[in-house]
Amino acid sequence: MEIFPAIDLKDGKAVRLTKGLMESAKVYSSEPWELAKRFEEMGSKWLHIVDLNGAFAGEPKNIAQIEKIRKNTNLKIELGGGIRDEDTIKKYLDLGINRLILGSIAAREPKKVINLADKYPIAVGIDAKDGFVAVDGWGDSSGIKASELAKFYENSKIECIIATDISKDGTLSGLNIDFILEIQNASKKRVIASGGVASVEDIKKVQQNGIYGVIIGKAFYEGKIDLEKILKDY
Repeated sequence: MEIFPAIDLKDGKAVRLTKGLMESAKVYSSEPWELAKRFEEMGSKWLHIVDLNGAFAGEPKNIAQIEKIRKNTNLKIELGGGIRDEDTIKKYLDLGINRLILGSIAAREPKKVINLADKYPIAVGIDAKDGFVAVDGWGDSSGIKASELAKFYENSKIECIIATDISKDGTLSGLNIDFILEIQNASKKRVIASGGVASVEDIKKVQQNGIYGVIIGKAFYEGKIDLEKILKDY
């Protein structure tokens, strides 16, 4: 199982949101690259980054900070937020990003994303509110059932699906494991669990259910879990 510490970028700073609401942003670092370095020193192999401004704008907005993180660590990086076309994918790969996360475009133009996954290291982000996929920084509902979208990618070459229950995200209320398993069963793909991780018990559930990975955000920032110990134990 892979552990993915998370850095969400807003206006160049590392923040966490509650339920995806930008007005709920709490700043944890004005130098996100220092956080990334810390994760690496703890023993992390991967880093999960979201360009929040980019997700809402539909184009990259925190490239300077992303470049700093890339230059200052040897972590493998998966990155999402505002990646809507092939040029942006190429630009980030040229910067040394290892995996690109496509969310809004994965819901709106799934055939296009399947074609992109034939050429590039792509993850699909399925972010759900009441079982339906949310897009544009979670501001709108696509009207598509999350499980149906997951099923569409079953025979594609995407590397994995990142499944997030928005109602849980940033709430420290525990992972919605049933939703994660629903996405895994529908897609038959590796799934990274996201949203609401609050304790070691959540991590255990992920491992026990054969889920590929888990994203840890606010639980680390608020001191609810010992990330260094989790990275050693899992």
